[in-house]
Amino acid sequence: MRSYMVVCVLIPRFALLAALEDRRALLSEPVALAPEAKRGQAVGEVSAPAEALGVVQGMRMGEALTRCPGLRLVPPDPERVRRLWHEVLDRIERIGGAPESERAGVAFFEADGLRGIHGGDLAGVIAATRRALGRQLGGRLGAAPSRFASYCAALQARPRRMPVVVEPEPARFLAPLSATLLRSRPELEGLPATLERLGVRTLGELAALPSRALAERFGHPGLLALDLARGRDTPLEPRRPPEPVSERIELPEAVSGQQLERALELLIARVLARGERRGRSLRALAVSVRFVAGGTWREAVTLRSASADPQRILLALALRLAELPAPAESLGLEVVAFGPPAQDQGHLFDACGAARRARLGEAVRQARQAAGEGAALRVLDVDPASRLPERRYILAPFPDERPEGDGR
Repeated sequence: MRSYMVVCVLIPRFALLAALEDRRALLSEPVALAPEAKRGQAVGEVSAPAEALGVVQGMRMGEALTRCPGLRLVPPDPERVRRLWHEVLDRIERIGGAPESERAGVAFFEADGLRGIHGGDLAGVIAATRRALGRQLGGRLGAAPSRFASYCAALQARPRRMPVVVEPEPARFLAPLSATLLRSRPELEGLPATLERLGVRTLGELAALPSRALAERFGHPGLLALDLARGRDTPLEPRRPPEPVSERIELPEAVSGQQLERALELLIARVLARGERRGRSLRALAVSVRFVAGGTWREAVTLRSASADPQRILLALALRLAELPAPAESLGLEVVAFGPPAQDQGHLFDACGAARRARLGEAVRQARQAAGEGAALRVLDVDPASRLPERRYILAPFPDERPEGDGR
């Protein structure tokens, strides 16, 4: 009887490879991804020579440069990472696989349904996967009866060499491995440190613990870690076919402020006019920027309620543009998730608009009664292009809108 097998495709340092593009020769030197904009001063993925000098991903940049003064920083390129990783997943789908991937560089797919079209055995499936990835991507392959075990097997495989296949007892294979491997699951990221303080250092020691004790101490994460250590895992959840609806506009030099907001407004209009939208509202969107000095920035925004109103979408996205740390070369907008059809949403907002204005007016009156007339003000644009900040905007009293028939 054939056992259930999961294949893991692991491409280490994928984000660094994507950022280097055709400069992959730099991987033989101490190289690291520079901190992402507005994400803290921590370096990203690092090359093997940098790791050998004590620099690791997530380390503060000051400490990394102290340990390795010759460390070269490369601007991160999340847009290119995302595009290249989608190409990798497309290649897996071309051989019949249904990949699951939570982060770029690691993907899983079931091999059982592919045996019949690739020679009848697991070796044929792995060979087809190797051909689909190509020599340029390389990567490591591992196969095991569970997702976690296949990931551990891929970690032990050598690049561009034979994969590590674990069957039929994954628990025996996992027993001598470090419990720190549990960090590969986001929900278990902090668990290995606690286990180490308790004296549990390997997955075998974890698997020997009683489930009741782990449930009392750690709850659901503890039971999940126990299942992983014993070779069990949750079912795969393959990605849904993407619906690419995106627009990009090239920008002149030194565009910022209102000009950048106008470019975003144009992109929103283009996205809403795309035929692929099919009248649906937008639930989540992603704003992306390519910087003049190199590198990219990407920020996903989920709307509080799905909408096709360009003004509401602009209000939600424009705030993100203020976070840009450098001049932009191009601005892009992509639909991440669609909402329900948008035909009747205007009536919905019209019906509740009066009630919302009444509640807002009552809140303003209560604030003024408690703190004085200056408690509720609004900002008015006067001369946004002025070089003097104090001339751009002024504060004016917020209008006191009373419901009709209210003579107070």
